[in-house]
Amino acid sequence: MRAVIGLIPLYDENKESVWMLPGYMKVIEKCGGMPIILPFTDDEDELGQVYEMCDGILFTGGHDVSPAIYHEEKKSTCGVSCDVRDAMENFLLKKCLEDNKPLFGICRGIQFINASLGGTLYQDLPSEFESKTEHHMTPPYDRAAHKVEVLQDTKLANIIGSGVHEVNSYHHQAIKELSPRVDKMAVSEDGLVEAIAVKNQKFAVAVQWHPEFSYENNQDSVSVIQAFVDACI
Repeated sequence: MRAVIGLIPLYDENKESVWMLPGYMKVIEKCGGMPIILPFTDDEDELGQVYEMCDGILFTGGHDVSPAIYHEEKKSTCGVSCDVRDAMENFLLKKCLEDNKPLFGICRGIQFINASLGGTLYQDLPSEFESKTEHHMTPPYDRAAHKVEVLQDTKLANIIGSGVHEVNSYHHQAIKELSPRVDKMAVSEDGLVEAIAVKNQKFAVAVQWHPEFSYENNQDSVSVIQAFVDACI
């Protein structure tokens, strides 16, 4: 039996449509999992039922996280947020942590997990964090944009090894203050947090980069998703 992985859907408010980047699904399939796109809703009864069908949850990229999550006023430089998605992810994150069910976060995923668990975010990284590191690369997205240092004695080090690794990078927000409930696992050249793990969980890992774009030519991208899928079995 394949591990069933529930994917947080992407939402286009202009088209009023729910959609999914194929890379999220393909990399899970490559690693032996069965991806399913969850319904886009904040109805907790509906979410609770579909949550029980899943062996793990993937928190995908997408909208900016609402500053209300981390108790800040929204700045003019903050991008569009999505209340339904914030509520949906808050419910699913809480359930995963209560049940010790594996989860993996990508880009917005790492940001939401950190913010929901008591950390804060840069609402607009370019204007709030001076850096020469490329965090908003142009296509193609399957190439390296900058380096990260994976810290020793972390879950991520156990998966891909400690030390310097190259990653792609495409994000508008980032972790500012780290949640006290997570461990930092990797940092970029300019000091931004690039990977976290929630403490006292079987597998609750998130990265700032995009393995769904680079899995075809980057073994690290495959390895982190494979570790997630394996944890769901």
